Amino acid sequence: MADERLYMVTYDIADPKRWRHVFKAMKGYGHWLQLSVFQCRLVARRRAEMAARLEELIKPTEDHVLIVDLGPADKVNPRVESLGKTYDPPIRRATIV
Repeated sequence: MADERLYMVTYDIADPKRWRHVFKAMKGYGHWLQLSVFQCRLVARRRAEMAARLEELIKPTEDHVLIVDLGPADKVNPRVESLGKTYDPPIRRATIV
């Protein structure tokens, strides 16, 4: 989609139970890259929905979420340097809901 943007979402959640809730929620918005890191291709409405959901789940005085806008999804090709384990970049596939 031409209006999708690519986001990198990282989070540091103080409580393991809240962390699990955030992790499960994020699986609905993007591709899991690492422990608390997701790559998401989202239109503006889904990005706002994701941020609102995260605000419901976190405790602002203890937790921290970063949403990094990398730019238009079709024009961004993030270069990733991986040290240690092999990095498999997300493959875009159609999903039937």
